[in-house]
Amino acid sequence: MSVTDDVFDPMPEAPEAPTDDMCCGSGCDPCVWDTYNAAVQVYRQQLADWQAREAARQAANTGN
Repeated sequence: MSVTDDVFDPMPEAPEAPTDDMCCGSGCDPCVWDTYNAAVQVYRQQLADWQAREAARQAANTGN
């Protein structure tokens, strides 16, 4: 399957940040913020991958 195929490939959604009251402040391991930060790292990689696929689709559609 090539990048030009008509495939449903939505942009990834950013994780929702925890609210201030979700962290108890007692040093839990992992803290809700640790879990969130890990999810943000995964999201950033997924977004970069999606952006590369989208750029390839755009280039293929314009003939460049």
